[in-house]
Amino acid sequence: MQNIIDKFLINDKVTLIAPHGNGHINNSYLVETTALSGFKRRYLLQAVNKNVFSDSEGLMANIEKVINYLREKSGDGRGVMKLIPAKTGRYFHIDENGTCWRVYDFIENAICLEAPESPEDFYECGFGFGNFQSQLSAFPASTLTETIPDFHNTPKRFENFLKAVEADLCGRAAEVQEEINFVLSEKDFYSVLYDNMAEGKLPLRVTHNVTKSNNVMLDAVTRKSLCVIDLDTIMPGFSVNDFGDAIRFGANTAAEDEKDLSKVSLDMEMFDYFARGFIKGCDGHLLESEIMLMPEGAKMMTVECGMRFLTDYLQGDTYFKTKYPQHNLDRCRTQFELVRDMNRHWQDMKDTVKKYI
Repeated sequence: MQNIIDKFLINDKVTLIAPHGNGHINNSYLVETTALSGFKRRYLLQAVNKNVFSDSEGLMANIEKVINYLREKSGDGRGVMKLIPAKTGRYFHIDENGTCWRVYDFIENAICLEAPESPEDFYECGFGFGNFQSQLSAFPASTLTETIPDFHNTPKRFENFLKAVEADLCGRAAEVQEEINFVLSEKDFYSVLYDNMAEGKLPLRVTHNVTKSNNVMLDAVTRKSLCVIDLDTIMPGFSVNDFGDAIRFGANTAAEDEKDLSKVSLDMEMFDYFARGFIKGCDGHLLESEIMLMPEGAKMMTVECGMRFLTDYLQGDTYFKTKYPQHNLDRCRTQFELVRDMNRHWQDMKDTVKKYI
């Protein structure tokens, strides 16, 4: 670790390195340094998962472009992440194993929530992600690399799922036939967003694509949103998917891997708070047709995520980190139960977003 840190423009003595956070994909470490004067400073050191992000240089180019753009608009405060340069002049280091490392300034006096602790917290997360959309509304999305091609292309995810079922590499398909049938039962829904894009109702924008509440930093005192973090999956995409992924996680009454499906449902109060915050944060930069497609985005991200968990389970758990053998299967079942409840609340979701146009 010290050898890696030495590749970056960090001159003070390193006095602490410790694992940080619990992300599904990358490995993160908190680094503390102490100057001769006794002044302490903290950084976030991350190793990018090369099995997930094969084009690490393209990924870092995206992050650098977006951060520089946002810092030009917002200044040098806590509202935007800050990359620490490597001694080569680039903002990353590739080690002898091909792993990409980067260092961010640690955002002090801030918190990120694994799950919203109140409707007001979820409103602030919504405002943060909406403001991210607003700030980048004029950014040319076409200049960004697709760090994971077809990341939220649900029809393509469905094709991959069908291939995984047919290949059945781990001999698990027979035990998950009910889940397989559920994915097949929703197949006519998967092209809805692309159909609306073709009709001009859903433009491509710069999107975050992993809009969990723990990817918005909140001020530790005021609990107001500060900035969006975890920028690895910034790509051209649909605003409604950013909305929907947050709903999938934050408006679920149960944990993402809850085994007792009776605890899983859509919390319409939380849906309302997030929708209001997101639309307010977007500050008029969304089309009315985009706002009305937010329920489709919520359902799409939930069913797609469940499909991805199930695909990974069928393929031997090679993408998502798992804590026990059936972890991905439990995650998948939770997503599908939430989709069922979204279907029951469909008109409620439509009425909610409509009132904030």
